Amino acid sequence: MIIKILTLFPDFYANFLSSSIIGRAISKKIVKFQIINIRDYSLDKNHRVDDHPIGGGAGLIMRLEPLVDCLRNNTSSSTHKIFLGPKGKTYKQEDAVRLAKLKEICLICGHYEGVDSRFEKYYDEEISLGDFIMTGGEIASLAIADSVVRLLEGAINHDSISEESFNDGLLEYPQYTYPKEYEGMKVPPILFCGNHEIIKEYRHKEALKETFKKRPDLLKTYRYDKKDQEIIQKLKDGKELDLSKKEEKALQAGHKFIK
Repeated sequence: MIIKILTLFPDFYANFLSSSIIGRAISKKIVKFQIINIRDYSLDKNHRVDDHPIGGGAGLIMRLEPLVDCLRNNTSSSTHKIFLGPKGKTYKQEDAVRLAKLKEICLICGHYEGVDSRFEKYYDEEISLGDFIMTGGEIASLAIADSVVRLLEGAINHDSISEESFNDGLLEYPQYTYPKEYEGMKVPPILFCGNHEIIKEYRHKEALKETFKKRPDLLKTYRYDKKDQEIIQKLKDGKELDLSKKEEKALQAGHKFIK
């Protein structure tokens, strides 16, 4: 995959491209990044790319010519072009999955008080990280690039992706590691039972509980089965999610692992 980023601050990406999963994916030739300086396409002798808004107003607006020239010289008709701005639709995991299937995307970073509105004609979609304002699109481009690259085949272990938050419409279940107890907080004993099917069922209940508590809005579009409906009703009634008979049996069978 090729990810192109059009920016006024190319040096911003140095550490990002050499670190962690991104750096390994680049070295394994899973993804190729091209960081392109929009200023290189300015016709101004001082490489200015901004100007005052016509009709008055605060701040400066990015000019149309360098943006369009930069885009045209570094993309083709097959490149999916994304402008990063506050008016775009809010970015979600489903967008990351969609973009990860493309061969080439271009992330266009706005700056200052915005860009000439006529630029809308030249990109395919506008994306926002959320309902807040940043000084430019650079941080958003990092977030989107990171979320896309980690989904590419070979970037990370497939099992690390399959059970993450949002993949099935729910938040991820709570995760634990050692020690088994810390300052009075214990790892749920059922996780030591050794029965992977029972643990999977338990984690699904906990994912429903976590989503109900922290992101109930996600449950509006989640597809429930009968057991899920019973769990959600208990949560709405303020009841605890007790272990099922199957879980209790597995817990007893695996008691020798729990100390």
